[in-house]
Amino acid sequence: MAGGAMHEGFLRHARFRWLKIALWSSLAAVVVYLLADIRPQPNGGSWYGYLTGTIGAGLIVWLALLGIRKRAITPGSWSLKAWTSAHVYLGLALLVIATLHTGFRFGWNVHTLAYALMLLVIASGVYGVVVYTILPTALSANREEMTQGQMIEAIAAIDRQLRDAAQPLPRAEADLVLAALGEGLFAAGLRQRLTGRYPDCATGHAIAVFSQGGDGDFARVAALLARRQTQLERMRRHLRLKSLLEVWLYVHIPTTIALMAALTAHIISVFYYW
Repeated sequence: MAGGAMHEGFLRHARFRWLKIALWSSLAAVVVYLLADIRPQPNGGSWYGYLTGTIGAGLIVWLALLGIRKRAITPGSWSLKAWTSAHVYLGLALLVIATLHTGFRFGWNVHTLAYALMLLVIASGVYGVVVYTILPTALSANREEMTQGQMIEAIAAIDRQLRDAAQPLPRAEADLVLAALGEGLFAAGLRQRLTGRYPDCATGHAIAVFSQGGDGDFARVAALLARRQTQLERMRRHLRLKSLLEVWLYVHIPTTIALMAALTAHIISVFYYW
C-alpha cells in the first residue's frame, strides 16, 4: 500500500480528492445560478456575479502561484503533488464558475478579453496535463535506456567512421557524406521538431545516392549512413517528444501573465463604473 501511494500520480492524488471538490463546487455554482431570484438572469453585476467573480479572481491568483510553489518541495497535505492536483481540478472548475459569472454576456471589451485569455490558459493547461501523462513513457521507450548524451555520442562515433570511409570516394560522393556530417543535430526549427519531418535531411539525400549500389568503399559508406539514419531518427523522435512536452509552456505562462493583467483591468473597470 505504501509503495502504491509513493507512485500515485497527481491526478489520482488522495483518491481524486480535488476532483471531487471541483465537481461539488461546480455543481453548487450551477444550482445557485439556476435558483437565484435575479431578473432577467444572474450576471456579472448581480450579487451572484460579484460572488462568483470574487471566487474566480481568487482562484486565478492562487492557480498562478503554482510556479512559485514548485520551488519548495514539501510532504503532507499541501505537498507539491497535492497542490498540482488541486491546480488541475480547480482550474477546470474555474471554467464553470467564470462562465456563470459572465451570465453568458460577451462583447468587445476587457471583460471578454479576460475570459478569452482564461480559456486559453485552461486549454493549454489541459494539453500540458495530457502530454505529461502520456509522453514520458514514449520518451523512455524511444531512448531504450540511453541518455541524450549517449545518443549524441553514438551518432558522433558513426560520424568518425563515416569521415574516414568517405576519404577514398570521388569528390561528388564525398561531398554528400560531408554534407550529412555537417548537419547539426539541434539546428532544426521548432516546426520541424514538432512535426518530425525533415524534407531536406542531408543524410537521407546521401542514402538515396549510395543505396543505388556499389562495392567496397561505397558499400561501407552506405551501411554507415543507414546506421546513422537509424540513430538520427531516434534522436529526432527524442527531440520531438521533448518539444511536445515543453511547447505548451510557451503558451501557458505568457498567457497567464496576460490574463493577470486583463483581470486587473477588469476589476478596476468594474469598481470604477460601479
